[in-house]
Amino acid sequence: MSTQNASSTITLRSLQKFKENEEKFACLTAYDACFSSILSEAGVEVILVGDSLGMVLQGHDSTLPVTMTDMIYHTRCVKRGNKGSLIMADLPFMSYASETQTLENAASLMRAGAHVVKLEGGAWISNTTKLLTERGIPVCAHMGLTPQSVNRIGGFHVQGRDTNHAQLIIDEALMLQEAGANILLLECVPRALAKKITGLLKIPVIGIGAGPDTNAQIMVLHDVLGVSPITPKFVKNFLVEGNNSIFQAIEAYVNAVKTKSFPSEEHCFN
Repeated sequence: MSTQNASSTITLRSLQKFKENEEKFACLTAYDACFSSILSEAGVEVILVGDSLGMVLQGHDSTLPVTMTDMIYHTRCVKRGNKGSLIMADLPFMSYASETQTLENAASLMRAGAHVVKLEGGAWISNTTKLLTERGIPVCAHMGLTPQSVNRIGGFHVQGRDTNHAQLIIDEALMLQEAGANILLLECVPRALAKKITGLLKIPVIGIGAGPDTNAQIMVLHDVLGVSPITPKFVKNFLVEGNNSIFQAIEAYVNAVKTKSFPSEEHCFN
């Protein structure tokens, strides 16, 4: 049974209350109106229009080829189907390299229907985060494994396993919160590190491959439905476990997040 109905509207305040009340919330990607409608009806609180569309829709081997035109188009599509979820949209590779560029591109995503923009990085995006939030544009800061930096970090590897790097991630997370970030997303970091950061921060922390102790979980829709060609350790196919429809699979994912049965130990990095 859906935990969200058409009359409910999820806001940043809703997410903050979830954290304060120690209630989990569920996030998934969507790229079109049809799936956006299904996700919101199934109780997904946050829909991410991710630059992951470059890999799952366009067939690229990374997110780097995704353009602002792509992101604006898909954000508009998701907005049309949405029924109360909070919509978060990625600023794609090199779309926030300068102050003017950042403001113009973030504004374009907001006009297209986003409620929050997401950008990848650590300390170096603190000024950008401050710039956006001061102008009324909410920010989700994406740390840990940042796919737009895949060439610099040498592939899709777990981040923060050594003590020094873990401390750096902690320090930069606190810095981004101070700069005004409304949400932090942690990707592919050890469970213990994600738990520590979640406890230290006042803002909600969303995890993917970061263990069960974050305030929320996010997955790529195609992974939840078992149609992605690559299956990372932190992925679970919810369509094969007695769920006879896409809607039931997404409801099962939402329920598993809220009851803390997903992710389990097998989906975590130590």
